[in-house]
Amino acid sequence: MKDSNRTVRWGILGTARIAEKISIAIHQAENAELTCIASRDATRAADWAEKHHVKRSVASYDALIHDPDIDAVYIPLPPALHGEWTVRAARAGKHVLCEKPLALNVNQAREMRRVCLENEVQLMDGVMWYHHPRAHEMLELIRSDALGEHRRMTSAFTFNWDTVPEGDLRLQRDLGGGSLGDLGWYCIGVALWAFNELPTKVFGTARPYNDVDYNFSGIMWFSKDRIASFDCGFDVNMRKWFELAGTKASLICDDFTRPWENTKPAFEIKDSQGNRTRHETANPLQETCMINHFCDIIRSGRLEQQWPDLGINTQRVLNALDYSARTETVVNLADFFPK
Repeated sequence: MKDSNRTVRWGILGTARIAEKISIAIHQAENAELTCIASRDATRAADWAEKHHVKRSVASYDALIHDPDIDAVYIPLPPALHGEWTVRAARAGKHVLCEKPLALNVNQAREMRRVCLENEVQLMDGVMWYHHPRAHEMLELIRSDALGEHRRMTSAFTFNWDTVPEGDLRLQRDLGGGSLGDLGWYCIGVALWAFNELPTKVFGTARPYNDVDYNFSGIMWFSKDRIASFDCGFDVNMRKWFELAGTKASLICDDFTRPWENTKPAFEIKDSQGNRTRHETANPLQETCMINHFCDIIRSGRLEQQWPDLGINTQRVLNALDYSARTETVVNLADFFPK
């Protein structure tokens, strides 16, 4: 139901570190309210609520999703729990903003989308940069003739752990760990965002640790002679860039996942003579942009299916790349059906 002045009431399932950034974004967003935080530890929930200015806390996820005073939930739980709690929240009539990776596999992600559609609630993965004004301006240039015919998308997202955190969920495969899901998700996503289609085939290679990919390199072949390649990992200094190269020029963004300086988001166009044109854009926090967009969808009463579709397509490519690295084979997307 359309209601342009409606305050969207949010609940958060869990007190993961990323939830702190989303809580700030909800407080800053227009006509949004952070109503409740849930943790399976009542004391932890109450302490978190007091620290982050949340009205109420509850000691179970189930209590939050069945709260009639909640419209939307944010799920920052480990990936292995995304499917279960997205489905439960959707069946309780809650819109769902779910952290990435969306699920453990494509079939689970498709089930999440199906249940959300069936219950007429929005599903979106928590990739923030898509919603920033800089992304909108870059996409306008990409869709124009400014770069000529697109040829190569190259990207990287890495950071370095000085000491390996052995208990971290990102090192546990059964919880959905690995650099591909944690970091490579962004590199796959930026290629799908720019090329606006799935690749035809993929190849991946990884250095394993604890049965997860500690670092990963991937290549994706698209129609019209376009190729995307990337690397991600937990053992290289912080890098978060992409370059889209065409026959006329390249678009370069040195910090696409999050600006190095929030007050100066920018990208560059470099021509074939090496001349660079810098484009600076508006500078709202990208977390707040995402929350505002999600709230606008709820208030409009019109679901935007491109978001779950993009999440599912990203999941499909991720699973194909993981399978490719484990089998040392090139994977054709049309033939790949994850188990």
